[in-house]
Formats: sequence, C-alpha cells, structure tokens
Amino acid sequence: MTDGADLALLFATRLARMFAYGFLSVVLVLYLSALGFDGTRIGLLLTLTLAGDTVISLWLTTHADRMGRRKVLVIGAGLMLVAAATFAASDAFPVLLAAATVGVLSPSGNEVGPFLAVEQAALAGIVPDRDRTRVFGWYNLVGSFATAGGALAAGALVQAVQATGGGSIGGYRAVVVGYGLLGLLLGVLFARLSGHVEAVVPTGTSVRGRLGLHRSRDVVLRLSALFSLDAFAGGLVMQSVVAYWFHVRFGVEPAALGAIFFGANLLAGLSALFAARLAARIGLIETMVVTHIPSNVLLILVPLMPTLPLATAVLLLRFSISQMDVPTRQSYTMAVVDPDERSAAAGVTGIARTTGAAVSPILATPLVADPALAAIPFVAAGALKIVYDLLVLRAFRAIRPPEEGSGIRKEGRRG
Repeated sequence: MTDGADLALLFATRLARMFAYGFLSVVLVLYLSALGFDGTRIGLLLTLTLAGDTVISLWLTTHADRMGRRKVLVIGAGLMLVAAATFAASDAFPVLLAAATVGVLSPSGNEVGPFLAVEQAALAGIVPDRDRTRVFGWYNLVGSFATAGGALAAGALVQAVQATGGGSIGGYRAVVVGYGLLGLLLGVLFARLSGHVEAVVPTGTSVRGRLGLHRSRDVVLRLSALFSLDAFAGGLVMQSVVAYWFHVRFGVEPAALGAIFFGANLLAGLSALFAARLAARIGLIETMVVTHIPSNVLLILVPLMPTLPLATAVLLLRFSISQMDVPTRQSYTMAVVDPDERSAAAGVTGIARTTGAAVSPILATPLVADPALAAIPFVAAGALKIVYDLLVLRAFRAIRPPEEGSGIRKEGRRG
C-alpha cells in the first residue's frame, strides 16, 4: 500500500471517529439525565470517563511505537465498542461508571483515546515537513465537519425515534448503539493500514526511554503542563456541558441542539484550515496565541447573552476562530521532537490534556444546572485559556520548527 493510500485511510478513520464523537456528545448528558441521574453523578461519570481514558491511553500511546501503531489503534476501536454496548444495555450507575472508566467515550465531541496521538505520528511520518501543518489543517477540517454531521444526525435520530413512540430514552439509546457500530467500523479501517505508518527508529536511539521519550523529554513535559491548563479550562465548557446549558437556560430540544453544534463545528473546521496559511506568515506559536485570545473573550460573553439567538450567534462567532490553534499545536509538537518519539510525544501531551479536562465536568455540570451559577464555567474557562495563551508565547516563542528557518534556536529538535 502507498503512503497516499495510508493517508486516505487515516482521513477516513478521522471522519468516522469524529462523526461518532459528535453523534454521542450532544445527547450523552441528556441520556444520563433521562435515566434519572442528578448533576453531581453525571459530573462524576464524565470525570471518570476522562480519567480512565487518561490511564489507558497513556500506556497505549507511549508503547505504540514499540507495540505497533496499527495494533494500538485497533485496540482503541474495541474499547469504543465495549463502552457503547454497556451504555446501551444497562442503566445501573455502577455498571455505567465501570464502562465509562475502562471504555472510550467522548462527552466533549473532542478526541479521546489513543487515536489522535498515533494518527498524528503516522501522518508526520508520511508527509514532508513543509506540508505537515497544511495536512493537519485538512485533517482537523475533516474532523470538525464530521463532528458537525454527527451532532446534526444525533438530533435528527432522537427526534425520529420519539416521533415513532420510542420516547426520549429510546432515541438516546439508538445514538449510543450507533456509536458502537462506528467503533466497529474503525477497527476494520485501522486493520487495513500498511507498515508505512509504523515508527522508524534511527540507529543509536531507543523508544524505550521513560514515557517513550528520550532527547525531547523536557520540551514535551513543558508543553504538556501548559496543554493541561488549557484542557482543564476547555473541560469546563465541553460540548456536552454547553449543550446542557442551552437546554437548561433556553429549553432547547435535541434536534435544535444538533443544528447549533452542526454550525459550530463547521465553522471550527474552516478555522482550522485557515490556520496553515496564517502560520506560514507569522509562525506556529504566534498563530496559536493571536487567534485563541479573541475566541476566549467571546466564550466569556456567551452566558451573558439574554436571548437564544444572541447566545447562539456569539457561540458560533467564537467557533469561527477557536480551532485555529489545534492544527498548529499538533504540527508544532510533531516538529520539535525526534521521529521515533512522535507517538509518545503526541500521547503524553494528549494525556496531559485529557487529565486536565477530567477534573472539569464534576465542577461544571452542577454549576450549569443552577441558573444563578451557570455563567461561572464560561467565565472561568475563558480567563484560564487567556492565561495559557500568554504562557505559551513566553515559553516557546524562541523554539522554532525546521520549516520556519534555521536562524532561530530550535530546542528539542535533534537528528
């Protein structure tokens, strides 16, 4: 199989997975609420979902370059299927808690599991440095469009099941079953990847260092600490929580929520695509920061809007620039580490993000459920994200990837 065929498969798996995540995230909290769980228990379940994912994904991604990237990706798809089957078959809280901790679920509509880290490493290995950010931009565009389609499809499916007398729980459960089937499809697609996606270990180096890292460990750990702060803030306003806020504040039904997040994710995808052009002009780090700060100001404004149309408009405006830091962040991380550290570097930074986000839902969900406190997660998230932006600029402005020229110091890049 050629690199082009592997590239097409990796884009296909990204599309299927992000459709599944968008499909589930819009209704997950509504499903748990319909099963009779209160805000505190829902928050606990979401937090343990992300915490369990952190432990499993850390082990898988830091061993992927040794175990085999294809094998790790197939295992992750199996964990999606296990979680979905359990959520569809049971309404017992302890059982759901165990499945959420061990399986792979996305309450946010964002990446979870080992997939993103391993796919990033594979993509970076089969495309030239000069094309890396552009490919990551398209990769994120496909993901955002798929998430948008999944959100829209979930709302339509729930409404269709309700119209046939299946009730709200029946509609939500149909979405969970669909999520599991998409996990099965992912496993089939991952199994078709060629050996070109596997790690190439240069002579004299080893992927057996701590966390799968060696010469780039310090840079990766510093990035991870900052990414964790950003993710903690993002977890306060993950897509499931924001969907729940719209439902509580304005009484928005699932079909309308699907439409809102369909538009939001389309705009997010387009913003990711434009990131590559901007980064070519001003640099990866600068693009991450100058686009992220305005989006976080808009995030703070969302709960201050008095009507549904205004709140929706501000949210959509925020999404139109909010994801420009994503392909640039991914490309930057792949650029400043050695090739045989890429799965581990993406995994460690990804796990740092998951760890940061894991704490947030248990704090945010009860606040959103209380009208007097519902604005707090939005304001706190926006403020913390602005702090993150300024810290990233200060810490990494002088550390440049190869394609931005050789006249600037490039710490963390070797070989």
